[in-house]
Amino acid sequence: MNTAHSRVRREFDYSYTQQGYTQNPIQQAPVISGYFHKEISLKEMAIRKVNRTLCGILGVFILVAFVSYYFEMCNEITLNTLSRQVSTLNDENAELQNHLDRLKSFNNVDYRMTQNNLLQKAAKVIEVPAVSATVIVEPPKEAKRSVNWAIGY
Repeated sequence: MNTAHSRVRREFDYSYTQQGYTQNPIQQAPVISGYFHKEISLKEMAIRKVNRTLCGILGVFILVAFVSYYFEMCNEITLNTLSRQVSTLNDENAELQNHLDRLKSFNNVDYRMTQNNLLQKAAKVIEVPAVSATVIVEPPKEAKRSVNWAIGY
């Protein structure tokens, strides 16, 4: 690629008018033809540098955002795992607490029964002679409702 710059020579004709001498360029086709880079002005170079700098900063911010998002998702996964474990432990603790309460209540009942001696074996057996009793069973009475019939007034 040829990076050389070419300048086209232009001839100018100065003519006198009522306002004074004016410069009238003579239109002429370029002597050299081809693709040549345009001269870049200082303003365009400054704009290009600012754009590249801003693109670089934006790229760094995007990379930082991706990295922080990755770490945030890792923390979220860890928190979800811990939350599930805590819920499982809470359920197990509730079951164990119910079981412990049931055992404590059985223990309390057993302790009270032994303390008050309510469940002791009989020391001696008392024999009672059989008594013959005649119990008369009366048949149940049928309750009839008496109806008072009235004819007219």
